[in-house]
Amino acid sequence: MSPVASLAARPMISVIIPTYNRADRVQDAISSVLAQTFRDFELLVVDDGSSDHTPVVLKGYGDRIRVIRQANLGVSAARNRGIQACTGQWIAFLDSDDSWFPGKLQAQISYAQQRPEFMIGQTEEIWIRNGVRVNPKQRHRKMAGMIFEHCLPLCLISPSAVMLRKTVLDEVGLFDETLPACEDYDLWLRITCKYPVHLIADPLIIKHGGHSDQLSRMPELDKYRIQAILKILRRGSLSPRQRDAATAMLTQKCRIYAEGCRKRGRWEEVDYYLSIAGLKAGIEF
Repeated sequence: MSPVASLAARPMISVIIPTYNRADRVQDAISSVLAQTFRDFELLVVDDGSSDHTPVVLKGYGDRIRVIRQANLGVSAARNRGIQACTGQWIAFLDSDDSWFPGKLQAQISYAQQRPEFMIGQTEEIWIRNGVRVNPKQRHRKMAGMIFEHCLPLCLISPSAVMLRKTVLDEVGLFDETLPACEDYDLWLRITCKYPVHLIADPLIIKHGGHSDQLSRMPELDKYRIQAILKILRRGSLSPRQRDAATAMLTQKCRIYAEGCRKRGRWEEVDYYLSIAGLKAGIEF
């Protein structure tokens, strides 16, 4: 079957690649999808207003991919545009600087078909930083099951490793387009408080890092994690245990972030973040 299925055929999996000014890297991502042993998928590449020769590169793939072009609105808007346009029962994301091994989709769909309760899962991954393979630190270790509390300190789910039912996003909502970073952290909190995350222990993706345009290199990421924790608390959907864990993490992150603001003389932010945590500006850090 052609990897680009018609709307009438409704592919089983929709693969969504957001990209922005990565003409030199997006080809590897696309090629790794087109090389999948599992063929019942559609590939949507959302060009988020690239100003380099990305449009020329994408045009070269012809009808093997679906290209959606939009103004530069950010990765969340690009992923959301792909979600809204896709037709598959399942969604798999791939960042434009990462790539998959050929058996990635087959492994995940086979795993999911054996487990009717499967709603979201990911695979292990190989990390490459500046061209050199590195080992993730212990705090980045992936886990399976109800991992909401483990996801509070930092993101433990990689977008490029995920496959999930589209209905999950219908239930919890899409990526938050107001967040310039940690948009995936925000979404995973909304999902992991409801559903267990399945894990295939085989590393089936290559995650590249070290380049200057990565959102994970942005400073002050905890500012956006704080926003995400506040949002999930305000939704009122957490269990008492989850609420207690989220509140404790919010207090910890606000206190640490306020200390950083204090060192930089940003006193209004100090008062703001301490007030969120229910602390007083005059406390000893």
